[in-house]
Amino acid sequence: MKEELNKLSPKMTFIAGAGGGLLIIFAIGFFVLLGIVVNRGSLGSAETCEVDLVAGNQPVKTVQAPSPALTAGNTKIALVEITSDDHIKGNVNAPITIVEFSDPECPYCKRFHDTMQQVVANYGDSVRWVYKHAPLDGLHRKARKEAEAMECAYEQKGNDGFWKFADRLYEITPSNDRLEVSQLPEIAKYVGLDVNKFNTCLDSGEFASKVQGQLDEAQKAGLRGTPYSVIIAGDQTIPVSGAYPFEQIKAMIDPLLK
Repeated sequence: MKEELNKLSPKMTFIAGAGGGLLIIFAIGFFVLLGIVVNRGSLGSAETCEVDLVAGNQPVKTVQAPSPALTAGNTKIALVEITSDDHIKGNVNAPITIVEFSDPECPYCKRFHDTMQQVVANYGDSVRWVYKHAPLDGLHRKARKEAEAMECAYEQKGNDGFWKFADRLYEITPSNDRLEVSQLPEIAKYVGLDVNKFNTCLDSGEFASKVQGQLDEAQKAGLRGTPYSVIIAGDQTIPVSGAYPFEQIKAMIDPLLK
């Protein structure tokens, strides 16, 4: 065999060597590409309930949200100043704020609500979550009244009552307008509210303008669908469109804490 190899011409030897090298390169490339695909899959994806706000809140099919860019900090997003009247979970003086605009009947908001619970639980004093309303009437006709119901809970029991009501609503709603309106007083009772006062508040429409005001703020801040969040770290404002899993939100937060 050795003698036969020695008989190969220099040209044939070169071709054989080049062919072997190409095979090795292709093999390496295949496994690198496979790793990239697997890694992307492990990060998860984000989906959003989207409407065409220009066309009067008309529904658009659910879309895959693009990955947010952490270099977007130079894009200044105008938000209303956060005050003690806002619904905050976590350390009120945290260095990082996540303002979420949410629709309680959007299935991706339901998913993201769990993600944000994880964020607050894992980051302690480093992150505060600010919840704001963005009911998309073109998709969910019940969402606006549910947002007002959360505010009626806030009127009775303050921030604690708001979060208990919101958490329970997101826990039990099947999403996409399948939560019966009759269940709102049941949630009120479950979280310890005076049901008669709750019903009076809800029927009055007392908080309709507050809900609309937050939706208007969301649209000015760039909302196209829900959930829509803005991460605030110092002078950076980073838009996050869609329901990303905790691992990806963590990947956005960690560099901002360094």
